[in-house]
Amino acid sequence: MAGRRAGAAARSLLALLVLRALGTAAHPQCLDFRPPFRPPQPLPFCSQYSAFGCCTPEQDAALARRFGALAARVDAGLWAACAGYALDLLCQECSPYAAHLYDAEDPSTPLRTVPGLCEDYCLDLWQTCRGLFRHLSPARELWALEGNRAKFCRYLALDDPDYCFPHLLVSENLNANLGRVVADAQGCLQLCLEEVANGLRNPVAMVHARDGTHRFFVAEQVGLVWAYLPDRSRVERPFLNVSRAVLTSPWQGDERGFLGIAFHPRFRHNGRLFAYYSVGVDFDEWVRISEFRVSEDDTNAVDHGSERIILEINEPASNHNGGQLLFGDDGYLYIFTGDGGMAGDPFGKFGNAQNKSALLGKVLRIDVDRGERGRLYRIPPDNPFVGDPDARPEVYALGVRNMWRCSFDRGDPVSGAGRGRLFCGDVGQNKFEEVDLVERGRNYGWRAREGFECYDLKLCANASLDDVLPIFAYPHKMGKSVTGGYVYRGCEYPNLNGLYIFGDFMSGRLMSLREGPEPGGWQYSELCMGRGQTCEFPGLINNYHPHIISFAEDEAGELYFMSTAVPSATAARGVVYKVIDPSRRAPPGKCRTQPAQVKVKSRLIRFVPKEKFIRRAEGTPQPTVRATTRAPRRRRPTAPAPVPTPRPARPTRRPARPTQRPGGRRASGRRRGRPGKENPSPPNGTVRLVRPVGLSPGSGRVEVFASGRWGTVCDDRWDIKAAAVVCRQLGFAHAVRATKRAEFGEGRALPILLDDVRCAGDEKTLLECGHAGLGKHNCDHQEDAGVICSHEDPDLPAS
Repeated sequence: MAGRRAGAAARSLLALLVLRALGTAAHPQCLDFRPPFRPPQPLPFCSQYSAFGCCTPEQDAALARRFGALAARVDAGLWAACAGYALDLLCQECSPYAAHLYDAEDPSTPLRTVPGLCEDYCLDLWQTCRGLFRHLSPARELWALEGNRAKFCRYLALDDPDYCFPHLLVSENLNANLGRVVADAQGCLQLCLEEVANGLRNPVAMVHARDGTHRFFVAEQVGLVWAYLPDRSRVERPFLNVSRAVLTSPWQGDERGFLGIAFHPRFRHNGRLFAYYSVGVDFDEWVRISEFRVSEDDTNAVDHGSERIILEINEPASNHNGGQLLFGDDGYLYIFTGDGGMAGDPFGKFGNAQNKSALLGKVLRIDVDRGERGRLYRIPPDNPFVGDPDARPEVYALGVRNMWRCSFDRGDPVSGAGRGRLFCGDVGQNKFEEVDLVERGRNYGWRAREGFECYDLKLCANASLDDVLPIFAYPHKMGKSVTGGYVYRGCEYPNLNGLYIFGDFMSGRLMSLREGPEPGGWQYSELCMGRGQTCEFPGLINNYHPHIISFAEDEAGELYFMSTAVPSATAARGVVYKVIDPSRRAPPGKCRTQPAQVKVKSRLIRFVPKEKFIRRAEGTPQPTVRATTRAPRRRRPTAPAPVPTPRPARPTRRPARPTQRPGGRRASGRRRGRPGKENPSPPNGTVRLVRPVGLSPGSGRVEVFASGRWGTVCDDRWDIKAAAVVCRQLGFAHAVRATKRAEFGEGRALPILLDDVRCAGDEKTLLECGHAGLGKHNCDHQEDAGVICSHEDPDLPAS
């Protein structure tokens, strides 16, 4: 038995040390349908899985007891020959691939009673130890096959032979980098997601109160904040409702609205919280930072009569509104403002961002624990420009364009390294997006510099600028509107510790930075949804809506992000996702939380997930832009990129009143874009759009009239040139995006008339383009084509 046990240990150790690239088939999973882990202490019985596997010490002890019970029941002679086999078989419950060995990937099907065996191993085992299975397994159908070697081993075989025991122990494909975050062939780190909340209208922020309740609060751009309990049920009545005061509009891409919320570090004791939102009257607009107090009668509701305006800052334009509020470890409130809007910060000699006497384009720091009665806030004595007559004392850092989402690093859970670092994503102008580490008194370069390059050549050459370069910048071919994120410091996924995860609103990219061994050196990796079976854990998904609006931490430090399919303040298409590492988790029990009880006086709305896992042989591709918008709260570049890229529509002029911003041109687009009463005999090639509820005007599934009937276009190679033909027919000047894979619905009631459409872009109708014969196709309605059209040129410079 000792020799057999030593052999098993050696094979498992070899499996954990293989270092070649991991193929797409690798998919560690435990019998509880979750990733494997490193046990908190070595396993005495199944010692080969002490470094990494699926057993806690308690489970290991239970297996040891089963082994002892077997020894007591089995004939001594048989046991002498077969104890090693028994040890092998029992300990596969601890294998990192236990779910595969026991056919447990699908929780709705019964587990195998014996792990799946490779044929050669099974044949050897049958020869000597087939009598062992009467004591090892309750499966009587297996007992009945005991006399037939071929049927016996066929019963114990796996449908997927890659995972059979013991070959999986030495499979380089399965075991290379086992327990590490897996990268695909392009170096993209594969993660998964869990849906946490849905049906939100541009969820701009998710915060927690640091009060031990583990509630999270999600803010919508329209001015509503919702309270969610740890079980993800939502309190029916809004926690905060300032929607009547908030200035925003239904326009996709309107940057104004409710933009930020922060709870006081001592909220548990003082009930104070702070909000950042846009307000306006006629032509005048400004941002407001207000203090509120929670209701004395209901901890899940704010006392709206308690609002106290702390600070207001005039906005010369309707964009670049900033919006982040954060409390630092120092107890001070940090406020992140935009530069005032318009292109190139044109205000004053050097712009708002370089003007220390202006509050725009800055990081501000104030003390809201006012000492004197009636004082709104005080200035921290160590603010860098205290005493400078040419500077506002609130200024903490300058040279900011429009920082969108900042975060303080919690620090390494063990050493505390990195704690207090302030990371920000700063949205770029024409060429670059950047990530900055914000420090006291430093200048971050705008408008002299954009990313690592000069923007204002004269200002950039000024020796007194003394600006700080970003830790990372990326060009607009990768994305055009950075969304700052967080350094992961949670407990559940140890491999992610120290990884700064952020995204891009326009391209939908998820990205990461990890600090290298050299101080200040940062290594970039893109993040993508796991390939093959990687995300096929129960409850996990492998896709997300592409407009990444914000990131968040919960009270335990786990990481989330919010995105939407339609970035309008009135479209309830926003979802909150939790980031999951499918390669490794913390040992069970290590990350337990005990939320403090909260008395709920309003009805609770149970969370019902809506997003689905998409079964694909290959990985889920990066999302593409799905709506003709520019990012909420963010400025678009002022000049088109060298290579035309789908970009969002934006208003070309300012209306008389904020409440009148949705204009007549959009209404006419809606009339053209929606199907109306059919002409008894429309011309061949006529097109119309079917627009699902909540979709913007000019967006929808394409239907075409040909040979006396209406039908759909179904084409997995549908492109922007074909979309341009459709949009022009519908009266829109510009096509922003061609959508595929029935993104805007399926036309199952209609035949498929067109496939393989190839247009130059200047044809009058789709029938003039190259296409398969009418009605001839090789697709189904899961590939129905759609378009996103606009009256506004997405590549025009911003005004």
